[in-house]
Amino acid sequence: MQPATKSRVKGYFGDYGGQFVPETLIPALETLSDAYDALENDPEFHHQLDQALHHFVGRATPLSFAPRLSKHYGLKIYLKREDLCHTGAHKINNAIGQALLAKKMGKTKIIAETGAGQHGVATATACAKYGLECIVYMGEEDVKRQRLNVERMQLMGAEVRPVTSGTRTLKDATSEAIRHWVTHVEDCFYIIGSVVGPHPYPLMTRNFHRVIGLETREQVLAIEGRLPDALVACVGGGSNAAGFFHPFIDDKDVAMFGVEAAGFGVERQKTAATLSKGKPGVLHGSLSYLLQDQNGQVDLAHSISAGLDYPGVGPEHSYWKDEGRVNYSAATDQEAMRALETCAAMEGVIPALETAHAFAWLDKQQAIKDGGLVVINCSGRGDKDMEMITECRATTRGIA
Repeated sequence: MQPATKSRVKGYFGDYGGQFVPETLIPALETLSDAYDALENDPEFHHQLDQALHHFVGRATPLSFAPRLSKHYGLKIYLKREDLCHTGAHKINNAIGQALLAKKMGKTKIIAETGAGQHGVATATACAKYGLECIVYMGEEDVKRQRLNVERMQLMGAEVRPVTSGTRTLKDATSEAIRHWVTHVEDCFYIIGSVVGPHPYPLMTRNFHRVIGLETREQVLAIEGRLPDALVACVGGGSNAAGFFHPFIDDKDVAMFGVEAAGFGVERQKTAATLSKGKPGVLHGSLSYLLQDQNGQVDLAHSISAGLDYPGVGPEHSYWKDEGRVNYSAATDQEAMRALETCAAMEGVIPALETAHAFAWLDKQQAIKDGGLVVINCSGRGDKDMEMITECRATTRGIA
């Protein structure tokens, strides 16, 4: 393994990030970084991306006022409706961006990892649109609990490869995808689904999702004539939150709240609250906060939501935590289920189980005064989770 020094690589957020990868991947990462840097200043690339986001993805997504939730919580609550994107979540923003980049680089084969299946669906969708081969690695456990998304990927021509090692969830799917990439760097392009991995992925993925925050900023100013008091988003790897938060980072009067998955509880073994419980370590090519056991090995993560069931987090989130710019907390499985039911019953919006963790913040928050203006990033819809939701409601109406 070769950790890149800060002088070699721009991809550090404070002390976090870098390129902790096998030597064979360094040339591929350098080529990718150069290609991305060049396209950042290419008007034609941005025109193609903007056209795809508008005509195919359905951007701009609405900023919807939530009147009944607002009355219930004594706040003025808006929802940024990423659940209305084509494929049902924010993941398509990044998948389209990286697929276009792959085409520009002359790549013909795409690999990806997925947990909840939304990144896998988004990648399969982008590959179908642009005529690219697609292989998606997915933990065997996630294949079972997200069967609908597996069938969607296969319908669009993707090959879904179940991963049977480890916990058979997102961490292991990512590991297998990286192993594949190491041996096929010449013709494969790896579309990473979150703000994790070696540079330039955390930077690149965040930038492809900045459209969420940029639209939110424009929309809330047009509707309310001012910036919000708070932004709230769920955090697993952290892509939806990074894109949502970043355009507001310099606005010190805008508080930001990232909500992780506490699972059975932050102090219990079955949790995915990386920023609440973890400590710095290396996972999947970058240095960031990481759930670790007493021997420094990667600890198992647990969440009711497959997309948050990951023991790491993006390096930029680790930096924001240390700087105190973003406030990170965690919601349990039970709290997320309760928040999902409240949102569905009061607003007619069924959020994804991942997204429900952000809504759970409303039940515990004390930072924003009555009447405060809050925007929640509704990062995905709950269609994919209905089997799990129904099972929970039919038994304990939550997870103990």
